[in-house]
Amino acid sequence: MKRRFRKNKKIRVIPGFHLTLGITVTMLSLIVLIPLASVMVYSLKLSPSEFFGLLTKSNVLYAFATSIGCSFLAACINVVFGVILAWTLTRYDFPGKRILDGFIELPFALPTAVAGITLSKMYSDTGVIGKPLAVLGIKAAYTHVGLVIALVFVGIPFVVRSVQPVLEKLDGQYEEAAYILGATPSKTFFKVILSEMKPAILTGFGLAFARGVGEYGSVIYISGNSAKEHTQVISYVIMQKLNYIDYASATAIALVMLIISFLILFAVNIIQMKQAQRTNQL
Repeated sequence: MKRRFRKNKKIRVIPGFHLTLGITVTMLSLIVLIPLASVMVYSLKLSPSEFFGLLTKSNVLYAFATSIGCSFLAACINVVFGVILAWTLTRYDFPGKRILDGFIELPFALPTAVAGITLSKMYSDTGVIGKPLAVLGIKAAYTHVGLVIALVFVGIPFVVRSVQPVLEKLDGQYEEAAYILGATPSKTFFKVILSEMKPAILTGFGLAFARGVGEYGSVIYISGNSAKEHTQVISYVIMQKLNYIDYASATAIALVMLIISFLILFAVNIIQMKQAQRTNQL
């Protein structure tokens, strides 16, 4: 009986369930739960009429539309080019491959304010890229185009790093079987490979979209923050409220942003759970 008990008993590197659980709950409360609860407490200082009146102001609605719309468009662009980048890094060998692979994570390491200043300088009418675009009649900086460019920059690593492991682990026998059955390369990609990558693509899309909605540093300079041109993002409106020491209004808008982010991450987790169930059934 003792031997059976020892065999069935799991060996844990860190002993003490109650101790580790207590540390986990404490850290989670101090870092996540208490700050999020404070946002809700401050926002509840507003009455329901004041709360909805604030959210329905024209500048707030335009800011929500700008943040969500530009983030969605940037996430869609990231899906296309992120898959191409992941495919290139996985399926081909070429000089400088490791350097390019390392550059993918540059937006994670680079301060977002530095990225915003650099992009706004490059895409201004006198910049390296903005000057040729201005000749063609395209204004990038201080417009929605510049916002999308900045959000593509900060969001593309999420798609690449989500899709890349799936392509690396994808069994080549699936493609060989498709070719043997007479499938064309395009049909093999859309019917075999893309179906395997779909959960990872949706996960990368969700993460890039969530990052874009709450982005501040990289978009604050290139957007121009013009209420007239509707280039204000919702994070800038929150910062504006804080500068006016209007904590209740700032936290009310932040509460809505928190709900949006939670729904996006909840959808991502659902996709990951379904993919795990699908993998276990195979």
